Amino acid sequence: MLIKESHADVKTSVDGKETSMRIFVFHPTIPQYPDARFPGVALFSEIYQVTGPVARFARQIAGQGYIVAAPSSYHDFTGPEALAYDVPGTDQGNEWKVKKTLKSYDEDSYKTVDYLLSLPTCSGRVGATGMCLGGHLALRASLDPRISGCVAYFATDVHSRTLGPYSKADMSAQGPENSNHTIDKLGEMKAEVAMIFGIKDTHVPDLGRDLIRQKLRDAGVVFSFYEFAWAQHAFIRDELSKGRYDPAITKVCFEVLLELYGRVLKTDLGPRDGKPEKIEHVC
Repeated sequence: MLIKESHADVKTSVDGKETSMRIFVFHPTIPQYPDARFPGVALFSEIYQVTGPVARFARQIAGQGYIVAAPSSYHDFTGPEALAYDVPGTDQGNEWKVKKTLKSYDEDSYKTVDYLLSLPTCSGRVGATGMCLGGHLALRASLDPRISGCVAYFATDVHSRTLGPYSKADMSAQGPENSNHTIDKLGEMKAEVAMIFGIKDTHVPDLGRDLIRQKLRDAGVVFSFYEFAWAQHAFIRDELSKGRYDPAITKVCFEVLLELYGRVLKTDLGPRDGKPEKIEHVC
């Protein structure tokens, strides 16, 4: 499927500050079908904003028949330009990641979904995906009931409650009282979720992944949980991945994304009846 690329600048107002957030748009097109409609996907980037690898990922998704909207997360502090995959860029991205408030992150995701749903070519169904910081943002964005499906790649800071300003990491099962952290709000989620991790990911250790899985289960979220034995952090980044890019596993994960999106975004499932499913115990 052909793709048309553009951008939209959307006004945001949060924490007493008005800024302009650039959303990079990757829109599928079918010649001679100007009124074709497609599901939307909000794509959240890693700490470097919308880089070459993120744009290529967006094009892959758009080529399968989804309108992809990729917001620039750090509009609170800088322009839409991507940060470099070097030490200064990494340090800057990590600094802004915890300086930006959860309220601001939530405003960004809400505005991105608003934008997708405003398009006459959008079918009205929306999914979310992202990697690293963006994996967490995709999961958090899916607290919005307008999002039906989420595929989160190696989501950071979920297990430790360290997205946005924080005093200390917290990997407790219960979490603080009246917590606004993503892991403590999973009970609000209506979307189906696919969580994807590498077992060799030093950013989300074994205990962290176990905590996320247990919290999803306790919250009653419909989810799949994938852990790849040889994958490290950032294994889908096809440029400057510091030796971690794994194209074979990346291909498998993209099939996971297509299966979930194809079922919950392209198919009109109607409302879920909530009745317990009876599974016959057979060999």
